[in-house]
Amino acid sequence: MSERIVVDPITRIEGHLRIEAQMEGNKIQSAYSSGTMVRGIETILKGRDPRDAWAFAQRICGVCTLVHGLASIRSVENALDYKIPKNADLIRNLMSGAQYIHDHVMHFYHLHALDWVDVVSALKADPKATSELSQSLSSYPKSSPGYFSDMQKKLKNFVEAGQLGIFANAYWGHPAYKLPPEANLMAVSHYLEALSWQRDVARLQTIFGGKNPHPNFVVGGVPCAIDLNSDSAINMKKLSQVQDIINQMMTFVDQVYVPDTLAIASYYKDWGSRGEGLGNFLTYGDFPSNGMDDPSGFMIPPGAILNRDLSTIHEVDMNAPEEIQEFVSHSWYDYENGKDAGLHPYDGETNLNYTGPKPPYDYLDVDQSYSWLKSPRWKGHAMEVGPLARVLMLYANGHEQTKELVGMTLNKLDVPVEALFSTLGRTAARTLETKIFADAMQGWYNDLITNIKAGETRTFNEFLWEPSSWPKSAQGVGFMEAPRGGLAHWIVIEDEIIKNYQCVVPSTWNAGPRDANGQPGAYEAALADNHTLHDPLQPIEILRTIHSFDPCLACAVHLTDPDGNELIKVKVL
Repeated sequence: MSERIVVDPITRIEGHLRIEAQMEGNKIQSAYSSGTMVRGIETILKGRDPRDAWAFAQRICGVCTLVHGLASIRSVENALDYKIPKNADLIRNLMSGAQYIHDHVMHFYHLHALDWVDVVSALKADPKATSELSQSLSSYPKSSPGYFSDMQKKLKNFVEAGQLGIFANAYWGHPAYKLPPEANLMAVSHYLEALSWQRDVARLQTIFGGKNPHPNFVVGGVPCAIDLNSDSAINMKKLSQVQDIINQMMTFVDQVYVPDTLAIASYYKDWGSRGEGLGNFLTYGDFPSNGMDDPSGFMIPPGAILNRDLSTIHEVDMNAPEEIQEFVSHSWYDYENGKDAGLHPYDGETNLNYTGPKPPYDYLDVDQSYSWLKSPRWKGHAMEVGPLARVLMLYANGHEQTKELVGMTLNKLDVPVEALFSTLGRTAARTLETKIFADAMQGWYNDLITNIKAGETRTFNEFLWEPSSWPKSAQGVGFMEAPRGGLAHWIVIEDEIIKNYQCVVPSTWNAGPRDANGQPGAYEAALADNHTLHDPLQPIEILRTIHSFDPCLACAVHLTDPDGNELIKVKVL
């Protein structure tokens, strides 16, 4: 019998996402991804000073607290051919790298791990056996029987008080959970540990950006001056704090995050054969060593992989009108030339036209428009972006550390290389690239210290700051690899103001609906790839694969009135 399962909202994500899965028995036959909110940031930016765009664009998301600001800054710098000092690139790399490490650890423990970890089962664990398990995996000092006993008591108090709070409303006891109680207790303890850890490591953004979330940026560099003799600038005390934070990040990643991922994955090796879908992967490239104009110096190389073929890397041109296009055939938008047209972001349109169901919601009419997300395509191909795409691109380019980490992971789990292309592979790739970035941060920090010792302290260039020196018209693209995947902002400037502004974000690539040719997006394809549900009333399998992408719908569906009028007032009681 065919039926449709609706999961709305998908929880433990940023934003509002609805998934509908068409079933054949207990197997997902096809799936549909719907972004259920709209904001309109691009419309707000029209007519503004390009130098101010980052402050608005950064508010697209409060999770990736800096990536939209940086992409926006880069779009203006690209349009105006604006070069920045080496120190500014290094500080931006440090801030972005810290965002990755913070975001990935938080995602694993607080958004995704509970798909694999049965919290209530941890109450049955033997703290001594848990300690032995933890010590067999790493040398992390917080691994004593007393530590795990204290954590178990804390969890027991939550349960007995009926105040599960952040652990409430889950599928505890579901037969899809496979971890023994001791592994569950270890993971839950590290969940609680990561709450304190993330508070401390987020300080790096405040040192260089003044605050977090939404640290400050500036066109032409970074807004933090370097003066070792000043209390108000980046001095030796603050640089020492940055080193301490990097050490703290590396310790947690090496001794907790990586071992936990491998330990948990060893119980779920069957997930190495489901959840891929597209087989097409895209990276824009990021973390420059010679500026954004030299992709050969990017730590993450740009390119496209089609049909799993790692032997052929296709070049990607962000400015070519025929390469990256957005379609709205199944989206609640209209284009002047019809819904089946594809538009490059320089020519992009944001014309809202909601035709979906009214509350109480019926099923989505998937033959018509069913999402606030557009459908981006690269040369007509639906593409996956994110950690798996980046790890595959590094691997295909012969990056030695990536090859070593991937080989170690496949060997430890005793799974074939094909397991990379899966829900399990996507989750593992996020962990592996966190290790890569944690190590790279030390290198960027060392380079910054070397520059300062050599007397190079510039962090900002004033060239082209005054609009009177700008060309009458200009356009540019600011791109980067955000934690969730390739992110780009395209800007068109005329007469010193923004004429058009379009963002194509990671979750638009991954969560977008079908296009005019019926091609599914990455979420939709992944769910239709070898998914059988134990219990359709508790579809944890859907959550596992969707969470493996780390959805951010707030980014993807950029609610506000275009005239700036207040739409809703929320009263806190």
